[in-house]
Amino acid sequence: MSSLKIYILFLLIILSKLVISQKNPDYSTSSKKAIKLYETALDYMDLGNYDMVIETCNSAIQKDTNFIEAFLLIADIYNTKGDLENEIITYKKVIKINPDFFPYAFYNLAFSEFKTGKYLEAKKDFQNFLDCEKIAFSTRIKAEKQIYKCNFAINSVNNPVLFNPVNLGDNINSKNDEYWPSLTADENTLVVTVLVKDSNNIMYPGQEDFYISHKINGKWEKVKDIGKPINTKGNEGAQSISADGQSYYFTACHRNDGRGACDLYFVQKNGNKWGEPINLRASINTRHSEKQPSISPDGRTLYFSSNRPGGKGKMDIWMCKKLNDDSWSTPVNLGDSINTEEDEISPFIHPDNLTLYFASNGLTGMGGYDIFISRKNTTNSWGKPENLGYPINTHKDEFGLIVNAMGNKAYYSSDKRKGYGKDIYEFDLHDRIRPLFVSYINGIVYNVKNNSKLKAKIKLISLDTINTVLEVNSDSISGEYLICLPIDNDYALNVSKRGYLFYSDYFSLKNVVDFIAPFSIDVPLQPIEIGKSTILKNIFFETDSYKLKPESKTELDKIIEFLKQNPEVKIEIGGHTDNVGTHQYNIELSKNRAKEVFNYIKSNCKYHDRVIFKGYGETQALSTNDTKEGRALNRRTEFKIIEK
Repeated sequence: MSSLKIYILFLLIILSKLVISQKNPDYSTSSKKAIKLYETALDYMDLGNYDMVIETCNSAIQKDTNFIEAFLLIADIYNTKGDLENEIITYKKVIKINPDFFPYAFYNLAFSEFKTGKYLEAKKDFQNFLDCEKIAFSTRIKAEKQIYKCNFAINSVNNPVLFNPVNLGDNINSKNDEYWPSLTADENTLVVTVLVKDSNNIMYPGQEDFYISHKINGKWEKVKDIGKPINTKGNEGAQSISADGQSYYFTACHRNDGRGACDLYFVQKNGNKWGEPINLRASINTRHSEKQPSISPDGRTLYFSSNRPGGKGKMDIWMCKKLNDDSWSTPVNLGDSINTEEDEISPFIHPDNLTLYFASNGLTGMGGYDIFISRKNTTNSWGKPENLGYPINTHKDEFGLIVNAMGNKAYYSSDKRKGYGKDIYEFDLHDRIRPLFVSYINGIVYNVKNNSKLKAKIKLISLDTINTVLEVNSDSISGEYLICLPIDNDYALNVSKRGYLFYSDYFSLKNVVDFIAPFSIDVPLQPIEIGKSTILKNIFFETDSYKLKPESKTELDKIIEFLKQNPEVKIEIGGHTDNVGTHQYNIELSKNRAKEVFNYIKSNCKYHDRVIFKGYGETQALSTNDTKEGRALNRRTEFKIIEK
């Protein structure tokens, strides 16, 4: 129960007594002058003139220094104004005069002590409240929960975590408020929300715009207004840039095309230009508020905060998935493991796609909004949230935290620098709250014949589960792409475009415990022409055998997809070996391996009549057979266009 509600309850009791006996109101004072002043203060309260309430109550207290009702009204006004320190002082005066007059004074006092970080005092006063008689059962339960929170906060302060925030400097921060940072996976592009000011240095309430910076030679350039068509004279904020920097989602409020108070929008980049923002419409936006989006690294899952119906509390975290036709599924509430009866806001899904950071004022914390971490488990559900600890979290509100792909640094906004408002800071994350390390692959997709840049589909597939982990498109103008690469898995990379031979690659990141440098891979796509071939890097056989391994399935299915999309072609599956063993043995082994690939195609599609197979043994080596690495390159499976 808030102090305002408690005071209203108290006020109703007083007023009921006045109705029963108007000549002898049951006040704690007999001073008629004090009572008259107090009742005048109540009139000012009805008018919302809080300064006059305090001034008039103080005049009443001068008439009787033990006039408890006047102190209680002052305390309530201080709470309403957010002046918790003066509220605490005033409640202590009430309790000193008569601790039994209004037991809820202990309760209200303890809450404000907790909110200002006075955890020991808060615990003591919550206990004093519980020792009182005739208190509501529901309020007793809340007080007991608050004692638990006090114990948590006291323990957290006594066991602080590593935390050394560093200001990002004047190229990012200004005397405006900067907050809601958003970072690409390569850490070379940073977007922030800025509360802008006019030419007279006057801040517009609710007027927010996006500013962007790029890292050049390891240093951030001066942030720039991201400009039209994204920024408008209205309010844009709380953005989530995609891992590759080619798109982002953001919040905009009170727009003409909006469905509710605040809606979510999407904008796509083509080359160096941003397109027109698109309202996500009825599939996501409602007549309520949808805010603070966070897009997963594959661009297929969107997390956001909303007060839409069907939630667990006030603001909840929801998620929806992009369907095959690029529409969005109906949003789903993340459930009791994340959401409470209070507010959960500012979700951030890490590029590992398994770790969620968010803020809550309903979970056990230090007071106000605290930042929590939750990890997705093997059943695809979210684990119990863990508080990031003190002093990352304090009695103030903390929210809007993001973490880099490597998982070692976090970024957030704080008002630590006096006179500058809110700034963006970075700090090292301690080990317990780090996500999985994520590297990435980036490069350019191009036509090998004329070097023109191509828009192509890029898939990262887990060879353990044969599931697509990430799927993106390269930029249609620059051909650039970036795809996140979580550790502890073996991956197949597949790049394809209709009219071209597909490209495949293989990455093994199992049992990785240390930093892995990003992979820079430019992808040459070969137009379909007779005699041209591509290496199938994700076809695997048992050692010295032609038995296919299960993880070959994704590449085999890609051959079938290629045949389906290109009905005019005929291909040859070619098997190749190194020079270990006799020539005849290698010819037979390579032929049998090529035949196994053919047999899979024959068993799984109707296009096998356009496929032949052949074994070449060691006769078409790509590299020397004198080294281990050379022999590995020579052991391969290819497919070649033999008829068009």
